[in-house]
Amino acid sequence: MRLIMLGPPGAGKGTQARILEERYGAAQISTGDILRQNREHQTELGKTADGFMQRGELVPDDLIIQMVEAELPRHPGGFIMDGFPRTVAQAQAFDALLARKGIALDAVILFEVDRDTLVRRLSARWTNPRTGRTYNALSDPPRTAGIDDEDGGPLVQRDDDKPQTVEKRLAVYQKQTAPLIDYYKRQGKLVEIDGLAPVEDVTQAIVAKLGPDAAA
Repeated sequence: MRLIMLGPPGAGKGTQARILEERYGAAQISTGDILRQNREHQTELGKTADGFMQRGELVPDDLIIQMVEAELPRHPGGFIMDGFPRTVAQAQAFDALLARKGIALDAVILFEVDRDTLVRRLSARWTNPRTGRTYNALSDPPRTAGIDDEDGGPLVQRDDDKPQTVEKRLAVYQKQTAPLIDYYKRQGKLVEIDGLAPVEDVTQAIVAKLGPDAAA
């Protein structure tokens, strides 16, 4: 299975990526996680990325692509890209990478959610700062409020999940990432899913549209 999860912040991409990861054995890959791991382990790519971040600059696309390329061989069971690519330029670079590796992308799952719901969802999101795992107080809460299910440590609300910044994040998505919808639609890869449905129903809809050979 080789998928891309596409949709605005708060659409449920991460939740479904984790479910499909457990179901099919394909690895959920987040460029945020890859970047953090490379910096923590002081890889050459991580050191280079850290230099950009220390200067307050965005990590260049080519560096992100190199990190993704280094990550793919670790997951022979396939991948579920969560939040990447974010721009058409990144999508084109990722397509070129997959072509070089002889890897075919199965589908791009588009989560459709209205703006008001997104604002409510994002404002209810809490994160484990140690692992990056996220919860949503409305749709995917931890067993104990404010506590991570796995390590028992405290959850925090990131600055970009606070209500005052949510609208800005959605505007950035609309400008930079929404054009990916047309990009993948032209490739015939786009699969549209109602992200407002209950989590279990969203999973069933994805599985139904991928078909019985999805895990091959």
